Amino acid sequence: MSTPDLYKGWLARHSVPAADQRSAMLLLLPMFVVLCVVAVFPIVYSLWTSLFEIHLTRMSTTFVGFGNYLQIFRDPSFWAAALRTAVFTVGSVAAIMVIATLIALLLNTEFRGRRVLSTALLIPWAIPYVVDGLMWKWIYDSGYGALNGLLLQLGLIQHSMVWLGDPHRTLALIANAFVWKEVPLATILLLVTLKSVSSDLYAAARVDGATLWRRFVHITLPSMRPGFMLVMIYEAMMAVRHFDLFFILTEGGPADASHVVSWHIYVETFRKLSFGTGAAVAYLLALATFGMSYAIIRLLGRRL
Repeated sequence: MSTPDLYKGWLARHSVPAADQRSAMLLLLPMFVVLCVVAVFPIVYSLWTSLFEIHLTRMSTTFVGFGNYLQIFRDPSFWAAALRTAVFTVGSVAAIMVIATLIALLLNTEFRGRRVLSTALLIPWAIPYVVDGLMWKWIYDSGYGALNGLLLQLGLIQHSMVWLGDPHRTLALIANAFVWKEVPLATILLLVTLKSVSSDLYAAARVDGATLWRRFVHITLPSMRPGFMLVMIYEAMMAVRHFDLFFILTEGGPADASHVVSWHIYVETFRKLSFGTGAAVAYLLALATFGMSYAIIRLLGRRL
């Protein structure tokens, strides 16, 4: 039998009947419609909105094409917000990666109380961001905050500090609350990656006389590259578009110290009621997020 005949016979045995294909498409149709209504339509409509100058205060709608985008690029406040977003993202993701890696390495070893610690680690992750923001707002409070109380008891400060009122500390304090919330998930993802590393590699390395540091550098770190890539992409996407903590803790203040891009979108859309400009900034943020994710994949995924 010739090769074409064999191929036709394989197709005849493995092809899906036309009736089954129609049934499958019919069953998937409701999900496809819901997806289009919930996800696709808002994305397309917001892109269309970004091409118009829409001001609800003046009840006017004017087609400007890419004029909103050009206006954004000429706005110094947007670039200042972009810089704060970059600082917040880099600092938060770096802290999350370091802390999560250390905790994952700790939980990957056998010791008494490991399961209790693993369970307690999930508590910050289970708390919603609104509750997380209110909790840290109380901790940072200058009058009854736990942070001032602890530092006063330890003698590290002489009087209560207005933590969220200091423009030089605000971004770092918000990043601290963000890191506290995101570390558990990053730890779990890295711990799963560590569990997938074969113990035979460590046994062979010990036989060859490799020290603990060499085993960590040459076996553990390369094996954790997929986990590093996943955590960096996810946490960077969460940080660059984060809004909840900025809204609850500072509302962009003090003196625009926490005025990041996500807050800039909120101000343009819901305070200035400039929906066209707000949609344009949101699309720029989305493009920046995709570009950042692509760069991380290219950097860490080339040798996977």
